[in-house]
Amino acid sequence: MNRESVVQKLQSAIGVAGRNLLDQFNLLQPLVEQMVTSEAIVDVVVSTEQLQNARLDLLHQRGFEVIGQWEELLEALGCRDDEVIERLRHSIRRRNFIRERYEAKAEKRFLERKNELDQVVYSLLRLENGFLARELYLQIEAGESNFADLAKRFAEGPERNTNGIVGPVSLTQAHPILVEKLKVAEPGVLLEPFRISDWWLVVRLERYAPATFTDEVSEQMCEEMFNAWINEETARILSQFAFETSAPKAISDFSDFSVSL
Repeated sequence: MNRESVVQKLQSAIGVAGRNLLDQFNLLQPLVEQMVTSEAIVDVVVSTEQLQNARLDLLHQRGFEVIGQWEELLEALGCRDDEVIERLRHSIRRRNFIRERYEAKAEKRFLERKNELDQVVYSLLRLENGFLARELYLQIEAGESNFADLAKRFAEGPERNTNGIVGPVSLTQAHPILVEKLKVAEPGVLLEPFRISDWWLVVRLERYAPATFTDEVSEQMCEEMFNAWINEETARILSQFAFETSAPKAISDFSDFSVSL
């Protein structure tokens, strides 16, 4: 990827005034991200078969069935054929680039992030009153009351609207104390009330779903690595562009004047 090329294009297209205007409306960074992406994938080859499959996928997404309905699709989109084809090519180039560059590294990233990708489903009652939390815990434990019914009646958090069910969610989204409880909990076993900040919690782990390395997860890992690279390149280009459009021009110490005698 030619970073200098992106900076030069920015300088010739927008300059200082343009930079300030785009910055004002938070449009400069998305613009550079798209430029970096386009520069990186420009030489990626798109096969005829890939393009044809992309056309069919787009038709199906829009409710059409066969390639013969392409003109109808264009009319529905309000776009020219060359515009849509170029967008499809860009998408294919991007996908091919990501796979070629990151697919071999995807499993390693998955293993590094596995704890963040594991998901849980749990039932939750969040209460300010510790005595009430204990009482409801005993009712559920004894089978006298249903967790979902009690959540609808007594829960003081958003779980009230979901019958007490939270998830599936990543473990990283929960409070650290709750995460530690869930990691060692057995599915279906009710945990005794415990306190986090101003709340008393009654919790039951319903299901633990460890992440597995599927094709879908591989694509997610590749996408994450690509986006991280785009962010790094964008930050470098923005820094360089800001410096070069704000740095004063150096004044030469020597000027060569033509002298007529």
